[in-house]
Amino acid sequence: MKVATKKVKTLDKTKPKKDAIKKKKQSDKTKVPKVAKKAVKQKAESKDEKRPKKKSAKKSHKKDLEGLKDLDPEFYDFLKKNDKELLDFNLMDSDDDDDDGDQNDAEMKEAGEEEGDEEDDEKYHKPSDDLAVASDESDFEGEDDGDEAATGGVQKITLNLLRQWEMQLSKPNVPVETVRQVIQAFNSALASISADAEGEQANAAAYKVVGAAAFNGVIQLCVLHLQPAIIRVLGVKPNSSLPLHKHKKWVKVRGCLRYYLTDLIRLVEQVSSSNILNVLLKHLHQMAGMVVPFTALGKTILKRLIVLWATGDETVRVLSFLCILKITRKQQATMLNHVLKAMYLAYVRNSKFVSPNTLPGINFMRRSLVEMFALDLNVSYQHAFLYIRQLAIHLRNAVILKKKDSFQAVYNWQYINSLRLWADLLGASANKPQLQPLVYPLVTITTGVIRLIPTAQYFPLRFHCLQSLISLAKETNTFIPILPLIVEVLRSNTFNRKHTSVSMKPLQFTCILRLNKAQLAENGFRDEVVEQVCGLLLEYLAHESATLAFSDLVVPVVMAIKAYLKECRNANYTRKLKQLLEKIQESGRFIEQQRSKNSVNFDLKDAKAVQAWEQQVRNKRTPLDIYYTSWLKTHETKKRRQAAQVDDINADYDVPKLKRPAAKTGVPVRNENGELELFPSDSEDEAVGLPKDEDDDDEPEMEQPQKKKPKQKADKKKIEKPKPTATDEAADDYDEAATAVDIVKDLDLNDW
Repeated sequence: MKVATKKVKTLDKTKPKKDAIKKKKQSDKTKVPKVAKKAVKQKAESKDEKRPKKKSAKKSHKKDLEGLKDLDPEFYDFLKKNDKELLDFNLMDSDDDDDDGDQNDAEMKEAGEEEGDEEDDEKYHKPSDDLAVASDESDFEGEDDGDEAATGGVQKITLNLLRQWEMQLSKPNVPVETVRQVIQAFNSALASISADAEGEQANAAAYKVVGAAAFNGVIQLCVLHLQPAIIRVLGVKPNSSLPLHKHKKWVKVRGCLRYYLTDLIRLVEQVSSSNILNVLLKHLHQMAGMVVPFTALGKTILKRLIVLWATGDETVRVLSFLCILKITRKQQATMLNHVLKAMYLAYVRNSKFVSPNTLPGINFMRRSLVEMFALDLNVSYQHAFLYIRQLAIHLRNAVILKKKDSFQAVYNWQYINSLRLWADLLGASANKPQLQPLVYPLVTITTGVIRLIPTAQYFPLRFHCLQSLISLAKETNTFIPILPLIVEVLRSNTFNRKHTSVSMKPLQFTCILRLNKAQLAENGFRDEVVEQVCGLLLEYLAHESATLAFSDLVVPVVMAIKAYLKECRNANYTRKLKQLLEKIQESGRFIEQQRSKNSVNFDLKDAKAVQAWEQQVRNKRTPLDIYYTSWLKTHETKKRRQAAQVDDINADYDVPKLKRPAAKTGVPVRNENGELELFPSDSEDEAVGLPKDEDDDDEPEMEQPQKKKPKQKADKKKIEKPKPTATDEAADDYDEAATAVDIVKDLDLNDW
């Protein structure tokens, strides 16, 4: 039938002729030809509802052809002469279907079932056997581990292959090809976990990394053995000062190193576990000398490291800073400007909120940033001048406009932490002249901030600014008029007003800039203010107690304290201030005695002679200096005790608590071969037999000791510990090495 013959498409068989089909049907109606069988199959698969529609369509088509004779006789004659087959289209078949449809249904169904397999073979296109078939990764899963595919295939990473690479990397003469292969395997390992599957698989066509064991093996191989192998490839001598990119063989490893460093920083961006980050950052610190010739890549690496330095955990922050410092010092001329700007902006951005939890991180960022600025004071002067000028502009706008927004631009933690940073930097570089011209503008800005809103609400902010000025005066040995700003607090009306509420919780100004009305009415507010006044006066006057003009300097302070003691009715306040007043007066008399001696026979304009006399007095130790040393020990002990009670401090400040997940037991994840897994797999097939903890990989496996007989338990551990045999060592050297080596301890900072 013609309908069936149109749907049959094969490569090697030709379509049967119409005449042959007709003769065959006329000669043997009981036999069903293949073409008919296919038509039968199509009819059998179709629903019964469609059969009447097909028959009616054929009958209507026959009526249309007969009606054409009456409508257009000339066209009908033309078709009859030239294309008679068109007029006879499907007439015979449609008649057969109409007359014999019921009788042939059963026979066609049986024929379709018997010839189903043969019909499927003919229905679908089948290529010949000699055609080349594209390879797929699943084709190689059943093959041996070391086999490679044909042209265009992908080699699977196995433990045997990793052993071979490790042995080759440990040789004195490391083949460059091995280094390239290991770097390609590292790229393939990253591509296997990357979210950009389409773009990464094209680059990762060299190797195939399947499973957590192979992935961890590749990462460990690169972290532990790649950097020493590259050093041996380059032929670097132990005490050589020549940069790595100046060696003759650098050209051989330049290209692959660029790809490796790019992949390494991508891996650092994707990792969230702090333990794994520590391992990778230590490895990056080792590779820092190889980043020098890649300027664009170095900026990308530094950008990511600065983010970790500003937002990571404690250990991650330290390691990130060490990497930043090492990379920057290797290419200081090109990178220092970029790094200083990025680090300062990150410091300001992440010092917006201060709490007992964030304060240690902010202090670390400030100290480390001071160290970075100290690398080149000439470059640092440009940055310091620009940012101190910005602080002055904000203060000027607040003084002139006197609006709420302009005040808030100054009275916030970012502004105060910036003042602290520049005060620490100027104090650290006091022995060098480059930054000393910035001392006066910084002091002027700080005193302007104190006097902007001199109310009791902002006493905590005043004390923070005074602390910065005192540290700057001590480091730079510069006289700054700080005493009037401290004594001014004792004359405040709010401070001298009687408290209206009693609070058992002590109020602390460590993480506070502004007090609310309820806090101003508490007795804890006055307790903390007196404590701060005594501490600041004592610290500043202890430093100035050895100066030639000390007895004259303290006259206004003595008068202010005496005036306050006459009006004070609190026994605790009077006791503290009287003790401080006695030490101040005693030190003043001590200085007058030293000045009355014959040793003072020089002109006051002689700065060197004055400094020599002050140094002699400082060596003798003034009474105020001795008292300050003992007070400082007690004060530091109190601060450490408060730092140990972080939860109680947070309750005082109404700081919301973060709900953290339960702490893990610290058991490292190891696979069935005993290998340490840096990146445990989430697949169900590989999760069998693995412990639940996946984050910690730097702590040894420990059993929970029983409360009774701990000594016997320890002895049993020693006795039951199996000793590896020689055959086991020879059979599985790589697994034993991976199990025994603790990467975090192996990459210790002291070994660098």
